Amino acid sequence: MSGLKGNKCSSVVRRLILLVLLTNILLVLYCLTNPRQGNNSSSRRATCPLSAAQLLQKNVSVPPQSTKSGECSPKVNIMFMKTHKTASSTVLNILFRFGEKHKLKFALPKGRNDFFYPSPFRCSQVKDYRLGDCFNIVCNHMRFDHQEVAKLLPADAVYITILRDPVALFESAFHYYHRAVPLTWRIDGEDKLARFLNSPQSFYSANAFNSFYLKNLLFFDFGLDNHLEADDPRIARDINDLSKRFHLVLFAEYFEESLILLKDTLCWTTEDILYFKLNARRNSSVSRLTPELRAKALQWNEADWRLYQHFNVTFWARVEAYGRERMKREVNELRRRNSEMMEICIEEGGAVEAQKIQDRRFLPWQPIGESSILGYNMKKNIDPKFRTICEKMLTPEIQYLSSLGVSLWLTRLWGWLKDAVWI
Repeated sequence: MSGLKGNKCSSVVRRLILLVLLTNILLVLYCLTNPRQGNNSSSRRATCPLSAAQLLQKNVSVPPQSTKSGECSPKVNIMFMKTHKTASSTVLNILFRFGEKHKLKFALPKGRNDFFYPSPFRCSQVKDYRLGDCFNIVCNHMRFDHQEVAKLLPADAVYITILRDPVALFESAFHYYHRAVPLTWRIDGEDKLARFLNSPQSFYSANAFNSFYLKNLLFFDFGLDNHLEADDPRIARDINDLSKRFHLVLFAEYFEESLILLKDTLCWTTEDILYFKLNARRNSSVSRLTPELRAKALQWNEADWRLYQHFNVTFWARVEAYGRERMKREVNELRRRNSEMMEICIEEGGAVEAQKIQDRRFLPWQPIGESSILGYNMKKNIDPKFRTICEKMLTPEIQYLSSLGVSLWLTRLWGWLKDAVWI
């Protein structure tokens, strides 16, 4: 029995070593393809000029919408700060569909599905970028830098992001990225998450490879210092700065209410915000934390918790201003329309395990060494007038980016390598 256990451990160690080597190869490729971050003199001059912004606006034709207070023009210039593990992939699909439908101009990454994350965002990371280019929508993963992003968008752009309860976010990130973060490899036992939370300083190193996934990931995504002490005054300052940057902050826990506020802010229609939940994990892969472990997770992610609390207050103030009864009616209508689309588009009535997905176009990206992310099968005999919208609503991020013209060669190479190591 011990011999079998030893062989299993040796196999895992060999896989991890090979994975580290392959990761280093990808890092070299990344450095070769990533624009030099040190020389940003040209990037600083590269700002979306007023004349180009006006020309961009003229090329967009979106009919005005009737609202409770009259008529308004739909917003088409949008920055969506896509945070990790927050239902952001579902929002991304909504933005892709709206932008594609109205022929908007996306600022897309090149060679991969993000803007060279975790490096800070630079304009030069945008596919086919030229000095002074203007775009309607920026929405892929990045490490946020407001000054750089603002250079790509007209002055009237609406800045949006999404948050998630820091404990749920930490649990999700820990399990999703644990094979990509060497800090977790030496944690013994079945419940690595509990062991980590009971003594995080025993395992954590701020300078370790991919360590940002395990501490204040939201703060890191926003380009902030994710290692500030709980009583550091810079946390409050940073949160205040973000509140001035973003016009609307969505919440994964109140996703439908968030979409109604998004629709209202952007002057869109209910049809524009229909969705299927993308990138969801199967329930059996989710750890249920005790109250004690939850408290420890909040303490470990104190900056993210304070960020979440601050915008939670402003979110419900927006709901009150919108009207509770009106919100309830709108949410019910959204649920009704989503149910109709599920009935039209999806086989078996909902998401299925990755192994059961019949069409690879709808197979979501999986974490290293497992297939825990659910996806969908599209009905075969769909009314032709619904086929295109069903396909787009079911298409995961990687495949949608490919359809928008992103080559994704680096992302696909990494996917092939990780699958080759762990199959």
